[in-house]
Amino acid sequence: MDEPEAGGLNFHEFELDDRVLRDIARMGWISPTLVQEKAIPFLLEGKDVLIRARTGSGKTAAFAIPIIQNVLRHKCETAVRETSVLVMAPSQDLCHQIAKVFTSLTYSCGPVVRVADLSSKEERATHRHLLAERPDIVVSTPARLRAVLADGSLNVRESLRCVTIDEADLMFSFGFKKDLKEVLKHFPPVHQSVLCSATLEADVLALKQLILHSPVILKLEEPQLAVGSQLTHYQIQAEEIDKAAILYTVLKLKLVQGKCIIFVKSVDRCYRLKLFLEQFGLRSCILNSELPIKIRCHTVNQFNGGVYNTIIASDETLAENPTVVKKKHDKKPSTKQLLQQTEAESSVSRGIDFQCVSCVVNFDFPSDINSYIHRAGRTARGKNNGSVLSFVSVNELETKGRVEEFLQSLANDAEFSMKNFNFNFDEVEAFRYRAKDAWRAITKISIREARIKELKMELFNSEKLKSFFEENPRDLQTLRHDRPLHTVHVQDHMGDVPEYLVPAALKPMVELMNAKRKKKLNEKHVAAKKNRRSKADNPLLVGGIDYAKG
Repeated sequence: MDEPEAGGLNFHEFELDDRVLRDIARMGWISPTLVQEKAIPFLLEGKDVLIRARTGSGKTAAFAIPIIQNVLRHKCETAVRETSVLVMAPSQDLCHQIAKVFTSLTYSCGPVVRVADLSSKEERATHRHLLAERPDIVVSTPARLRAVLADGSLNVRESLRCVTIDEADLMFSFGFKKDLKEVLKHFPPVHQSVLCSATLEADVLALKQLILHSPVILKLEEPQLAVGSQLTHYQIQAEEIDKAAILYTVLKLKLVQGKCIIFVKSVDRCYRLKLFLEQFGLRSCILNSELPIKIRCHTVNQFNGGVYNTIIASDETLAENPTVVKKKHDKKPSTKQLLQQTEAESSVSRGIDFQCVSCVVNFDFPSDINSYIHRAGRTARGKNNGSVLSFVSVNELETKGRVEEFLQSLANDAEFSMKNFNFNFDEVEAFRYRAKDAWRAITKISIREARIKELKMELFNSEKLKSFFEENPRDLQTLRHDRPLHTVHVQDHMGDVPEYLVPAALKPMVELMNAKRKKKLNEKHVAAKKNRRSKADNPLLVGGIDYAKG
């Protein structure tokens, strides 16, 4: 049944446990978002709910808060420790993000409420150890959950009270249909079920028939993307080499302020773009499904914390062509199918909570409307403003037209069109000349070497330093993921922007940037000079060896 909208509420009006309210306040949440305000009361009552709300609307907290409240309420009635909640999501990254929200919201509960994340590629023995402690809440992809239910590591036939599926519209397209059907066989006949999705497509309706019973359907009266002045859409028609020149100019001259996510269509394109920007002293980090999950999550956390300003990401193959995983459960899957399954569980293009993103750049225009929605949904989240800058080649004009029609329907304006990004190549011809040489310097071999080099570095960071970082968590904050890869020759002078190259309108801003840069260099020079002088004044320091310590 469809429910009417309710009146406005604050978190304390939901009659939540004081420990949950403390953790909500600790996370800086003042009042519930629209989806939280509508969903939490129904979930607290134990009703089945289908939530359709756009990306960035706060769906995770909408189901996490009532789940934790219900777990605490049940623990007041019984002291038995058991797994009563299962949360499924289609990717490892999203599972880690959900588990992190649950952990943050149970911080004040101490050991009373335990959360386990089974999505990582750990040995089965590790999962058995986690489940032996009977965590209250288990977060997992359907495939991992199916495995632990099948081998008896987890048994929820008597204890399960709530099942939640996030990003439900991706479950079937990511090849989890058979996994879900097998998992459902292990559930008791009576339990609360929750589906969360950005759309109400056929796959979601099929899932609804499978797991929901007389659900409340929350179709929130909000567009799939922020509208009006909150989110501005720009477009510029450009071919391959001009895209690179425009991006270099925009980033170097600070025409894009704040944090930025650049989307391309493949992982190879990520590395091509990183190597291109590297030649001009522009640092960036890549979200790549080949990298260890802990590194990917650490990268996102540091980006959210302001350590980096630029992330390059790609739409995963599966998001563009869902049919590639339909044969995932063949008896003898090929190496290619196994790789595609891994990519499905490692997708970074959907659902990840990037915070305070000022601009999304579509370096390669998205392949369809859904991809545009999910990319653009990375910015203008909550009440923040944002913008989307799309580069459009001749071959992409048709897709761009369909996206504009969709945006017209959101804005209720038949004359709506993406704003033209005014960029005069005549004023920055020298930038264009530099960009062409830098773009052509990147070869397939240099891209392959860059991928291998970063993979080796991050595997080392993830595995070899794991125990060290557990003992020294502060040092983990210094681990960076935007280091230059140096598989393409970098000329030092390319990182500078001579004033004669800068358009007259931007010269004051560039002069200020250069002054700040010179000040930093002078400070480093003075510090190095003092260090050399102190070593020269120390008679016990000979040849770089401090004999006073000996």
